[in-house]
Amino acid sequence: MVGENSYLLKIRNLHTYFFTDEGVAKAVDGVDLELEEGGTLGLVGESGCGKTVTALSIMRLIPEPPGKITTGQIFFDGTDLLTLSEAEMRKIRGRSISMIFQEPMTSLNPVFQIGDQISEVLRLHEGMSRKNAWNRSVEMLRMVGIPSPERRVFEYPHQLSGGMRQRAMIAMALACSPKLMIADEPTTALDVTIQAQILELINHLQKGKGMSVILITHNLGVIAETARKVAVMYAGRIVEYTDVRPIFASPKHPYTQGLLNSIPRLDEDHTGKERLEAIPGLVPSLLELPKGCKFSNRCKYVFDRCGEEPTLIETGPGHHVRCWLYE
Repeated sequence: MVGENSYLLKIRNLHTYFFTDEGVAKAVDGVDLELEEGGTLGLVGESGCGKTVTALSIMRLIPEPPGKITTGQIFFDGTDLLTLSEAEMRKIRGRSISMIFQEPMTSLNPVFQIGDQISEVLRLHEGMSRKNAWNRSVEMLRMVGIPSPERRVFEYPHQLSGGMRQRAMIAMALACSPKLMIADEPTTALDVTIQAQILELINHLQKGKGMSVILITHNLGVIAETARKVAVMYAGRIVEYTDVRPIFASPKHPYTQGLLNSIPRLDEDHTGKERLEAIPGLVPSLLELPKGCKFSNRCKYVFDRCGEEPTLIETGPGHHVRCWLYE
């Protein structure tokens, strides 16, 4: 059992809404999460479920307007980030908390060399001279496995492959040795071989530096390889939260079961007429969510009580589920 003081990050009752002409989109609607020092939390769910908005809320990068963190607390290293000024947050971003964004080609500035972009982080947060920051940038590229880093620092993002750009993003995120790294779909646009290399790199660097990691993905296979704890999100809410083993051995929420049943298994024959099980229906619009349980319009177990909003209950040691089936 992790002691209360061992948590690096604690999110309490976080609500992040987007106020649009069509209505209020409740992108994050009452999220509670915890991450211990040196731990890895996998945040899983379909596109539009609130994973990235949760990460951007931690970084305080929600565009205002139309977005707004309406209520909640985000404790990082004992300090509520939502009480800090923008100037204080700028000192934390990139130094204590860093983020690898989903698409490196849009996150890296196309008109600056890779070395300049890593150096900027070091000069801003570490006060390094231009020469020392440049030399450190070369070392960071070497650390993340980029060949010929002395030459690569002079190149522009478009001159690098997708895998190399992702490694450059990781180098930039790790430049100041952060306590927490948030990786938002770090392998989505990469082929399978490069995906494995990036995940192995993140695992290796985490163990070497002892940092905590939040890994955002829709790929449960990635979670199985990297995470210690898993939070499954749906329509802005956490619907299941537990250690990684129970999520695969005994998933409780019908949505989690659906995600797992839609994955091909090596021990089953899918060459015949049998098809993989798909979750019926579509993810509801955040502007038109069902009443009660937000998964009720896609759930095969739906019954009368699902018209009420379920709470997150503990069904076993450390295993929390938001479903009326377990009341």
